[in-house]
Formats: sequence, structure tokens, C-alpha cells
Amino acid sequence: MTSAPAETQVLRGESITIDGAGKFFRTRDGSGIHALTPTDLQIEAGSFVSVLGPSGCGKSTLMRIIAGLTSASTGRVLIGDDVVDGPSPKIGIAFQQSVLLPWYTVEQNVQMPALLAKQRSKAEIVQRADELLEMVRLGGFGKKYPTELSGGMQQRVAIARSLVNSPPIILMDEPFGALDALTREVMNDELLRIWEHTGATVIFITHDIGEAVYLSDRVLTMSPRPGRVISDIAVDLPRPRGEATRSDARYVELTAHLRTLIEH
Repeated sequence: MTSAPAETQVLRGESITIDGAGKFFRTRDGSGIHALTPTDLQIEAGSFVSVLGPSGCGKSTLMRIIAGLTSASTGRVLIGDDVVDGPSPKIGIAFQQSVLLPWYTVEQNVQMPALLAKQRSKAEIVQRADELLEMVRLGGFGKKYPTELSGGMQQRVAIARSLVNSPPIILMDEPFGALDALTREVMNDELLRIWEHTGATVIFITHDIGEAVYLSDRVLTMSPRPGRVISDIAVDLPRPRGEATRSDARYVELTAHLRTLIEH
């Protein structure tokens, strides 16, 4: 029997409920840092939400709490109806650096999370990784090593790896921050294509206002520490998006508005 294409095997996105989640870090001198004030948010299943804010505002802390990598000091996070109490196979993560293992081939890097999860046979994992590499347009590169790829290609591998367990939620922490402007635009389009195929819920952290508007259904902005959400802006630009989007009057208006919010 012929298997379904990789994009149809990803679960449709799940909702995320952030219910009073906050984070307080105790420092060595006995004082503390309020990294994130108690936050309430509802992220709809299958939506693409970007988070903007200055460095140190708690964007990454919020993402790590959602991912179950950091426990909240107050409140809780739910994926669908399930409370997050640690890392979950329902969540795929891509970071600013691709964090690929240089001694593994491309296909081995993609396969690794599924092999660790031990929920599929090796044959199924190999097939899944091959399908994902085709999806991110890296078919034929499976036997290469990360050092043999460009930065943009490495980030595509990282995205494929984040999808290998068919997660309904993908968290991305400035995944294109180290790329040049042209490659970044190409990767934006690749990400939208993958998101549209999978239906996953995406939370995307970025410092780039134009990128946030181009990609998203909603853009959240956060204040400097202690981090809190100060605006939640709906992006009412039509999809699919492309080069013409960036010259659309509404795109220009939204980017200008968000810049004003962040600067003040």
C-alpha cells in the first residue's frame, strides 16, 4: 500500500490555552527576576501566531513554558484539554540555530526525535524522514552532512526534524534570525507552504516586524521585563501570501502600527 504524502500525516493543529502562566526566577544573591507576568492567551487550533518584543522580554520563556521545557511559577498551559507537565511529542520545536548533530547525516538528524520516541518502526521512521525531506525540497540530500549544506538548507532540515513526530503544534524561536535577508524571505515562503499543508498550530518568535505580519494570523507584542502581552493584532491580509503582500497598503499600515507599539 502506498503511504500518504508527508503533509497529510501531520495531525491537524490543536488549541493552546495559557491560563495565568508566569515565571519568576530566583537569583543566586537571593533576589529574583520576573521574566513573565501571569499571562492569559487562547491560541486557536491551526492558527499562525507571531510574538514580537525586545530582547529579554520573556518571549522565549513563554515558548519554553508552552513546550514543557520550563515549569511555570504561576498558572498553567493546556494543549487541547491536556495540561502541559513536561515535553510532549505533540510539540515540535525549531530554534534560531539549526542545532543539527554534525556527525549525523541529514536523514539521521531528521529521524532522531522519532527514534527516541520509539513509537514507530525503523522502516516507518525512515520513510517519514524521506517524505519530509521531499516536502522541504531537500530530496536527494539525505546522505549529506550538515556542514555540506547552506544555512537556509540546514534550517529546512531543522523544520523537517520538528515535524517527524507529526506534531499538531510547532514552536519556532527566531528560526531564521541568522539568515541573510534574501534567504530569509525564501524561508518565509517555504514555511507558509509547509504550514498550509500540515494545518499545524504555529507560534513563531521573531524580532522582524515585517516577517511577523507576512506570516501570521495574529501578532502579539510584549513589553520589556517583566514581560507581558501589550497587544494582540489580527493580520487581515488575504492568503495565500506572496511578493505582492509586502507592497499591500494594509501590510505597510500594520508594520508601521506594530513598530509604534514596540518603540513605546
